[in-house]
Amino acid sequence: MAEVARRALRPGYDISRVIKGGWQLAGDHGAVDRGAAIRDMEAFLDAGITTFDCADIYVGVEEMIGDFIGDIRARRGSEVANRVQVHTKLVPDLGRLQDIRPDEIEAIVDRSLKRLRVDRLHLVQFFWWDVAIGRPVEALEVLKRCRDNGKIAHLGVTNWDIAETAPFVEAGFDLVSTQVQYSVLDHRPANGLSDWAAAHDIQLLCYGSLAGGFLTERWLGAPDPGFAFENRSLVKYRLVIDEFAPWERFQRLLGALKSVGDRYGVSLSEVATRWVLDQPQVAAAIVGARYARHLPETLGVFAFAMDNADRAEIGALLAEAKGPNGPVYGLEKDRTGRHGRIMKYNLNARPDDQVLGSVDG
Repeated sequence: MAEVARRALRPGYDISRVIKGGWQLAGDHGAVDRGAAIRDMEAFLDAGITTFDCADIYVGVEEMIGDFIGDIRARRGSEVANRVQVHTKLVPDLGRLQDIRPDEIEAIVDRSLKRLRVDRLHLVQFFWWDVAIGRPVEALEVLKRCRDNGKIAHLGVTNWDIAETAPFVEAGFDLVSTQVQYSVLDHRPANGLSDWAAAHDIQLLCYGSLAGGFLTERWLGAPDPGFAFENRSLVKYRLVIDEFAPWERFQRLLGALKSVGDRYGVSLSEVATRWVLDQPQVAAAIVGARYARHLPETLGVFAFAMDNADRAEIGALLAEAKGPNGPVYGLEKDRTGRHGRIMKYNLNARPDDQVLGSVDG
């Protein structure tokens, strides 16, 4: 079994370069066997994938990881349970940005601590839907105080580009990471953010590296499914494919990934994840593997290394891409656009928040 590589975000804090994602365990992302998902977290931990990603707005996921940690602590002791590193997020509702109070921000931190059954959060990744509304600096100051008081170890941000992040760095906040969408389909972090982050000692934690499962053998040779999905994750990433290229060109990309994978005896999805890990300033890829049966393929990314010929073969297809263009999360933060209309904006207080519109138009 390949050894899981690690990367230091700060001296004394290193993480597994593949992070077990939690978004697909939440809410409306398809049926989840909760008991099996919790039990199988132990296999990831024992294999060396010690870092788990979740969020205050991933309905039920902090509690699932907390149940896992509590079970490990009871059966195997605190030393093993303490190997689990939890990266969560703090995402105040769009409808509360104007009036959310500092004590409410800290209450969200306290709630995450309780849900996760830990005394300190390893990393809290901050997001504010619109930095022109309300007092985001004051909110991050609350998190800084929580860090100074021992409730949080490290701070990061998510789904921001340079324009949103730079004012906080210039204000003196120590941000260790920025979580962004990055894949062979979506290279927006390379449009300046990666270089800027390197200059400010901020590393990239990347989600969407498998595009919600589209970058797997399952879709190789498959006809265009359109957008008729019940799973919101698939709608989101089908929109990304639409920005990237027509379906036929997407199929050519899958073919190139498979060609590279065949040379090493690995799957196209392992190649897609490896490509992300090889990008400048990327510390880790967040992979939404729900169950232990996905573990061998998840670990496979550490069993091979691509050479220049492999990268050139993939790069030739990427050079033909028409998008996505612009800054990180630029398409998604347009709440009237196709990407923004499928988002849920008030999950912190309103887990029943409805999708605002369809992807058409």
